[in-house]
Amino acid sequence: MKYVIVGFGRVGQRTARTLRTEGHDLFIVELDPDKARRARKEGFDVVGGDGSQEEVLIEAGIEDADAIGALSGDLNTNFSACMVGKHYGCRTIMRIDEDYREEIYEKYAEDVDEVIYPERVGAAGAKTALLGGDFNVLADLTEQLSVGTVSIPDGSPVVGKRVVEIDLPGDARIYAHGRRDESMSIPLPKDVIEAGDSLAITATPQDIDAIRAQLRGEQAAT
Repeated sequence: MKYVIVGFGRVGQRTARTLRTEGHDLFIVELDPDKARRARKEGFDVVGGDGSQEEVLIEAGIEDADAIGALSGDLNTNFSACMVGKHYGCRTIMRIDEDYREEIYEKYAEDVDEVIYPERVGAAGAKTALLGGDFNVLADLTEQLSVGTVSIPDGSPVVGKRVVEIDLPGDARIYAHGRRDESMSIPLPKDVIEAGDSLAITATPQDIDAIRAQLRGEQAAT
């Protein structure tokens, strides 16, 4: 499959590297000359220019791409890139910052396929969204990171807390949330966990069981 990644910052780098290791074709669009040189040094195909401009995205192959990941640090650039991608029939993934206001999320969520805020989702979530993945999965994403799901029972210490308030060890993150018998999606800042909810987590494979136990309020098996 073919992807266009706008932005070669922290999230764009990790997403691009992961996609490349899985054999996908991709082009990087980067306005900053230093970041563009870094991407070329890593062996990526790079188009230097403004990712909000249609002609730049055409040069990067948007016309026959399967998806575009607008992962730069600029919201306006990301939205414009997604609108161009949508015009060409691409799956559209748009990054916003974690400290966004809910009305900003709602403003853009209807116009793109996925909105991500990387401090909670991370590059693994961006990759999953680009691939059109189902959040209800358990699969190794890389040698260092796995995805797992957990159902929250009555009596769990996280019941009544907002999803974004949950503190997990190390690099573990909650990246999706859903009510009982509903599909999971990226949580909004106001979403409060209820008994019966499901959470999707990213963590190192050796930590998955302990984190599940923590979220359920159980003692991890030794």
